[in-house]
Amino acid sequence: MSLDFSHPGQLLASGSDAPSETIAIMAADPDHLLPAADAPDTLPLLPVRNTVLFPGVVLPVTVTRKKSVRLVRKLAAKNEKLVGVVAQRHPDADEPTTDDLHPVGTLARILKLIDQPDGTVTIILQGQVRFLVGEQLTFAPQLTAKVTYFEERALNAEKDGEMVLLQSLRESASKVLELTPEIPMEARNMLEGIQSPAFLIHFLSSNVQLELPAKQKLLELADPEAQGRQLLEALLRQIELLEIKNDIRTKVHTGIDAEQREYFLRKQLKTLQDELGQGEGSAEGDVAALRARAQEKKWPEAVAKHFDKEVHKLGRLNQMSPDYPVTLNYVEFLLDLPWGETTKDKFNLKTTKKILDADHFGLEKVKERILEYLAVLKLKQDLKAPILCLYGPPGVGKTSLGRSIATALGRKYVRLSLGGVRDEAEIRGHRKTYVGAMPGRIIAQIKKAGVSNPVIILDEIDKVSSDFRGDPSSALLEVLDPEQNSTFTDNYLEVEYDLSRVLFIATANSLDTIQPALRDRMEIIDLTGYTQEEKVQIARKHLWPKQLREHGLGEAEVKITDTALHRVADDYTRESGVRSLERQLAALTRNLARRKASKEALPPQIEPSDVLKILGSPRFDRDKDQDHDTAGVVTGLAWTSVGGDILFVESLLSRGRGKLTLSGQLGDVMKESAITALSYLRSRADELGIDHRLFEQYDLHIHFPEGGIPKDGPSAGIAIFTSIASAYTQRQVRPRMAMTGEITLRGRVLPVGGIKEKLLAARRAGIDFIILSPKNRKDVEEIPADYLKGVRIHYAERVDDVLAEALLPELVARPQNLPVRDEAPAPVGPSVEVQ
Repeated sequence: MSLDFSHPGQLLASGSDAPSETIAIMAADPDHLLPAADAPDTLPLLPVRNTVLFPGVVLPVTVTRKKSVRLVRKLAAKNEKLVGVVAQRHPDADEPTTDDLHPVGTLARILKLIDQPDGTVTIILQGQVRFLVGEQLTFAPQLTAKVTYFEERALNAEKDGEMVLLQSLRESASKVLELTPEIPMEARNMLEGIQSPAFLIHFLSSNVQLELPAKQKLLELADPEAQGRQLLEALLRQIELLEIKNDIRTKVHTGIDAEQREYFLRKQLKTLQDELGQGEGSAEGDVAALRARAQEKKWPEAVAKHFDKEVHKLGRLNQMSPDYPVTLNYVEFLLDLPWGETTKDKFNLKTTKKILDADHFGLEKVKERILEYLAVLKLKQDLKAPILCLYGPPGVGKTSLGRSIATALGRKYVRLSLGGVRDEAEIRGHRKTYVGAMPGRIIAQIKKAGVSNPVIILDEIDKVSSDFRGDPSSALLEVLDPEQNSTFTDNYLEVEYDLSRVLFIATANSLDTIQPALRDRMEIIDLTGYTQEEKVQIARKHLWPKQLREHGLGEAEVKITDTALHRVADDYTRESGVRSLERQLAALTRNLARRKASKEALPPQIEPSDVLKILGSPRFDRDKDQDHDTAGVVTGLAWTSVGGDILFVESLLSRGRGKLTLSGQLGDVMKESAITALSYLRSRADELGIDHRLFEQYDLHIHFPEGGIPKDGPSAGIAIFTSIASAYTQRQVRPRMAMTGEITLRGRVLPVGGIKEKLLAARRAGIDFIILSPKNRKDVEEIPADYLKGVRIHYAERVDDVLAEALLPELVARPQNLPVRDEAPAPVGPSVEVQ
């Protein structure tokens, strides 16, 4: 609390109908105040939130509440100038009643009303006389109540006690002015000009900085002597606080002078020590130790000059300066980096192949590419080749492949997760002038590895995003470019660092989200996932022994049959990798561990019946090929993020006007495939023996079951065509047959991707005849022959070949009756409805 005479003739205080703000309080002529006898007994009340109005004080109030704005405008319109100003008990009450207001307020005269641009109103109020709030009369449209006015009594300046009290109040206020140098001295003259004892007390009460309850208590005191004593107590406390504040300010200023004196003495001492050849000070000792460490560094000349400059700067800084630890940390970071320190590579390709085979089953093509990459590295002794990017679904071993490469080469292994990185400074670092600056994660991992040629796995590079803080993908362009990363510059480091000897291996689940320029700098190695047979072998050789060890069981205690492993992989997992398979095997071993801990007998080996008993009902039902005893049902093949699957296409004709309806949550590509297939079928209706009137008198509905799963892609083109051709011709589709391929308006069959996963899914579903595009033959040749045993593949160049193989000559067992009228109804034009 303090008096604030910021301008002669006006004081600053806080109070308004709106939230608290700083406004002016000015002295008023007490001779012009309204006597209590002339004041009305019933008043409209204006609640205010953060101020208390005293008699004789002029106070601007900003009115923001709509109800209060209407009140003051109404009073101004009727030329009524009197309103009761009462402080709220709780400032957050938006619709206060008399119960929410303090019992004592002040009658005020509205001197002026000012409209604000934002719709609020500022009014200039002059306090008149205090009153006690009585019975509430109305709440709306305005708050009115009966009031009882105080009989204002002033201190008698002729009485000794009251005279001393008035003098003490004036002296205390003057003392506050003396202790607050920022207040102009003209304020003293204004204070001395107040002659009325009553107004002096109200004036000082209004301007002393007290909390709202304390000011309200001053307003409620009817006895002027009691009010003056309480005000004097507040002023004396304020004087004491101001004296303490000034004392602290003086001591701090003295402390700063002492610190400056100590700094100059230290500089003189340093000069004397340099003349004597001694450097025993703590700062000098730091510099000497840093220079000694620098003698062992094999860094470029440019880095050495930069280091000397920073160390020289460190030596000139006062140890108490805030810049000292920042510079010291930076210099130490320069020394901690492994400039030119490398590990010797082990280029034994046979050993590398053994390590890769021991750690990963299958993935022969991937292993072969890695061995070729390392062979070139061995011959050229440099890494100016594309960065490897292992691309594939989750759980196929991308990260562990990188660890195996590091083990085979004898290099340090560092994993850098980029998932969710949004800030470019995560890659390039912050400039060291910023508070809390840190180097980028690339340089930080180099420091962590302790060598300049580690294997760094850039995990989840496809999940890098960008926002207002920059684009980390663009920062990675320099890191992963063999022509640029030899001069990589981190913002924190400020000097070039050679990253060309680092072996970067990126991993990604999707290529679509990788910036094209960044993708161009990497060689994509596709890890498509494991077949069921490969999963069983991985579980047999790696996962089952690992889970037994982790759960306190010996590898020889419990065996598991291949049939049981097939049951776990088929019925309890649906993925391209083996993470879910490992979790299910962990559930089996936990059950065995519980039995062993309970001293129960363990089964000699796990059978399929034990799997069903421990893991419960199968979670996934593998789709099996269905008997196509109804026209229009065809089995297609689809690729999903968890492997291949079969996909049924169903077509049905119904009486209508030639409308095409698609359902099954389809993407744009599949919708276009359906429209293309129908258009081509209409063009070949005569060759297929289809009555043209069927297209005009029947609606076609194409449905893809499992509508809760989104479906998109070009793989279902020939399957859709075969389905609608079967529906219009009512010829049965060949059983145990599936197909995949795109169709064109000229009837050609185009190749599609994911052939390995699709064919393995077809084989699991019991399909023995598959139709593909001839251009997919190369994909089939890459699949081991054992995986396709019993499956015959037909390559169709055109859709006519597809129908020749897919449709049987006879009608279906239960043909759909499709009568046509001689006169077709008026065509409505092409119409497609997607559900």
